[in-house]
Amino acid sequence: MSGHWKNLFYSIHLLLIGIPFLILVNCNQTENDYNISSKPNFVLFVADDAGWHDVGYHGSEIKTPNIDKLANSGVELNQFYVYPTCSPSRAALLTGKYASRFGIGEPIAMKSEQVLPTNVKTLPEALKQVGYQTALTGKWHLGLSLESGPGHYGFDYTYGYLHGQIDQYTHRYKNGDRTWYRGNEFIDEKGHATDLITNEVINYITKVREKSSPFFIYVAYSVPHYPLQEEDKWIEPYKNINDADSRKLFDASMAHMDFSIGRIIQTLEDEKLLENTIAIFISDNGGQESWYPEKESKIKLYDGKFGPYPKLGDNSPLKGYKAELYEGGIRVPAIIFWKNHLKHNKVEQLIKVTDLFPTLTSLVDSSLTQSLDLDGENMWDFISIEEQINEEREIYYRIPDQFALRRGDWKLIHFGNTLGEGREELFNLKNDPNETKNVVKDYPKVRNELFKALENQINLDSGY
Repeated sequence: MSGHWKNLFYSIHLLLIGIPFLILVNCNQTENDYNISSKPNFVLFVADDAGWHDVGYHGSEIKTPNIDKLANSGVELNQFYVYPTCSPSRAALLTGKYASRFGIGEPIAMKSEQVLPTNVKTLPEALKQVGYQTALTGKWHLGLSLESGPGHYGFDYTYGYLHGQIDQYTHRYKNGDRTWYRGNEFIDEKGHATDLITNEVINYITKVREKSSPFFIYVAYSVPHYPLQEEDKWIEPYKNINDADSRKLFDASMAHMDFSIGRIIQTLEDEKLLENTIAIFISDNGGQESWYPEKESKIKLYDGKFGPYPKLGDNSPLKGYKAELYEGGIRVPAIIFWKNHLKHNKVEQLIKVTDLFPTLTSLVDSSLTQSLDLDGENMWDFISIEEQINEEREIYYRIPDQFALRRGDWKLIHFGNTLGEGREELFNLKNDPNETKNVVKDYPKVRNELFKALENQINLDSGY
């Protein structure tokens, strides 16, 4: 569907469903004349390392009634793709660009000074242009110092931690560094990170925010990423499951997060905000298979208090885990919920994490992204219409030692530091969604086309 026809189709759809914040704007108004209170709020929930089969509505043993309710009442994005690790996914989410454009291909860790460039416009910065308040509670992971924290990238209100993982109670990073902060200073607090992040969101919604302005809240949980620490009340429902103890802890952390998401949704309901709030739930990458701390570092991580965890996330029936470009590492649970605006639906269209930026901003002012040269596209047509519309799309990955490109049903993975070395695997995801058969030798023409597209994408990257 061309851009022209997409825009026409979208305009007709808006008239049909009667979204008031758009149809009440007449053609003589400027952006400053918009009725700011009628714009939708956005609450974006991001789980850390939740796999495809780690939510109840995908058949998991984990009880996630609140996430399931969002899925059963909202739109399930059944082919939603992120990066196989956290920093690249978060960079792509906030910028609408592939993370490799900034040289971000893996988690920013330990003493790294790598940061998201400050000269790239972010989603919160764009929303601020049209009157939004912006807040982040939880994980940042795009710069490990206060000088490169989210307050420098468009967030007005910031709280949580800068690194990629933490002890849930001491809130320290794996090498002992302080990372828990509020605004521009490190702080010490008591409590489980899941509860603290949730309480902060609720406090922001009920007390902190300016009530006359719309808001964007990025709620980035620390779980179910290791290390896992949960009270008995969360573990009890899983004690008798015939599985590894580490998996039971993982289940408990997911259930704890689900309960917390329910608290936030109920707060929005109590404050009479839910009907004008778009809630989104995603995971930042697929589930991690296991964690053996002695294999990760020569230093004693978390003073040796945690692990090993022989079993963590579950991506079945998808192949692969976190840090891999197989489907289990990059295809994740994703939901968009908007009470009384979106009907329950399952969307099979390929949607990328880079699409969130242009899709959300299209609901308030499509001109916000016109000059940004994004890798994502506005996918609201596909999300909001019950009738299935499928369009062949392309998605590109570049991480250390691996490249991948999907076009339509075909997916090519190149294993190697450069395209000039290594080996390749080709899959047809329509016929083989679980990537059981490498057909690279059977379809040389398809392989060559995807390989050429990979070369073209690599030429657009910088920072490597």
